[in-house]
Amino acid sequence: MPTATDAELVDLLTAGTLTPVGRLVNSSNGALLCSVQGPDCDAEPLLAIHKPESSERPLWDYPDGTLVARERAAYLVSTAGGFGVVPPTVLREGPFGPGSVQLWVGPLEGEREVLVDVTAAEAVPPGWLVVLEGETPEGEPVVVSHSPEPALRTVAVLDAVLNNSDRKGSHLMREGSIVRGCDHGVSLGVEPKLRTVLWGWAGDEILDADLARLDALGQALAGSLATDLAALLTVVEVAALRDRVSTLLATRRHPLPTPGWPAIPWPAL
Repeated sequence: MPTATDAELVDLLTAGTLTPVGRLVNSSNGALLCSVQGPDCDAEPLLAIHKPESSERPLWDYPDGTLVARERAAYLVSTAGGFGVVPPTVLREGPFGPGSVQLWVGPLEGEREVLVDVTAAEAVPPGWLVVLEGETPEGEPVVVSHSPEPALRTVAVLDAVLNNSDRKGSHLMREGSIVRGCDHGVSLGVEPKLRTVLWGWAGDEILDADLARLDALGQALAGSLATDLAALLTVVEVAALRDRVSTLLATRRHPLPTPGWPAIPWPAL
């Protein structure tokens, strides 16, 4: 992974030469794997995911704006609060028109570290938190569980802030001491639609370190961040974001699933 600062990475993602080298075939919207080359042609290019706005499928519950704008908004929120979860993300012109470009995190090939898994009940790793019990098509019992580590808990707090309705295990990648989360196009809506595989802390107290991040985000929303987000989201969506931050700071607890809304995305992994 690059050792540059986020600001330097944002500059490179914004101004670098974007060249498609592949496509994510399982993406519901168009997603191209691209190399990003800076002015120093001898330097190793970055890898990034480019999502063209023109490839988006309209979603009935996100009638305003674009999904790629929400990708950028999620990055701004993550950065303003010091969560460090969303990889550097910009909006720019690409090979198929305007869209988002997000730094690729994790290996291109090989196995990633498993942070969320589906196993038999007796195979759940020690200390892991079970969030769903089910069965295979053959009727064998299985459970969905996830790691209990604080870095993943920080992701869960940010997802509650973003009202993320599509947090799957495949969206989570280790990067050093933090866990990165990608794919936030269906986030930042007004109605409570948190849908995630990270329910292991539902109702528990939020850790002090994450409360500090929420407080920093609240202060940022009282300043220029709200203006930046207003260019990406609707006024009511920015107001709902501010309300979610205030509620989490007041309750100091992870939220519970919303009745009447699927709590876990499918497929979960």
